[in-house]
Amino acid sequence: MTSLDMPRAKLSLLVLYLNKAEARDKICRAIQYGSKFLSNGEPGTAQNIDKSTSLARKVFRLFKFVNDLHALITPSAQGTPLPLILLGKSKNALLSTFLFLDQIVWAGRTGIYKNKERAELIGRISLFCWMGSSASTTLIELAELGRLSNSMKKLEKELKGEDKYKNPQYLVKVRQFNERLISLIKASMDIVVATGLLQLAPKKVTPRVTGGFGFVSSLISCYQVHNLMFLQFILFFFEIFDFLIVLYFPLKSFLQLLPPLGKSKVV
Repeated sequence: MTSLDMPRAKLSLLVLYLNKAEARDKICRAIQYGSKFLSNGEPGTAQNIDKSTSLARKVFRLFKFVNDLHALITPSAQGTPLPLILLGKSKNALLSTFLFLDQIVWAGRTGIYKNKERAELIGRISLFCWMGSSASTTLIELAELGRLSNSMKKLEKELKGEDKYKNPQYLVKVRQFNERLISLIKASMDIVVATGLLQLAPKKVTPRVTGGFGFVSSLISCYQVHNLMFLQFILFFFEIFDFLIVLYFPLKSFLQLLPPLGKSKVV
């Protein structure tokens, strides 16, 4: 095993992760809301990055509404309670509407759609749809967590004196519970982000609060795309960061030894 095998393997995982369109979109989302957090709504470089990244992300979402439209007309799993089915279909309908209207917003910002006032109105309607889908997701996850909790308690009673953490069925339910909990946290944070974007509570949900919640929500989304690859991506990023820090001080000392430009004497 050569010294380059490990970095090569890490780069391969990074390439696989970045090849996913969803992963690229979520990374851009993290950049967008991180910039919003830094700018706090004030003009400058961070706000320019926020706006440009927001516009660029809309290209990733072209025709993405078809995914939720397909989920809307697909029959639900057998045994799912009627309230959860209705909530799930409401979520799909709202999210599909948001993604469809977002394309009109993109057309308005690029100049294809000329009516700016109507484009702004459509933009607000689309954000309300996204907020509604996030609220539906929150309710679904709460209900599913309750169902999983009851199922786990029943399984614990059946196992009695056995070690539950050695039971494959119990471990699957624990993993599902954790995934549902992460989805609940993300959906709850997205409601706050939508509130900030719509300026429904401008004094409490400031651009910095919106950016902070959006950034954390984006990192969760990146993790949900592929958790192992995302963790490898984060570790690789910190390794590069550490390497740059190690190089910084010797490089700085070397540059200080060089004669300043423009001050050499002409003989």
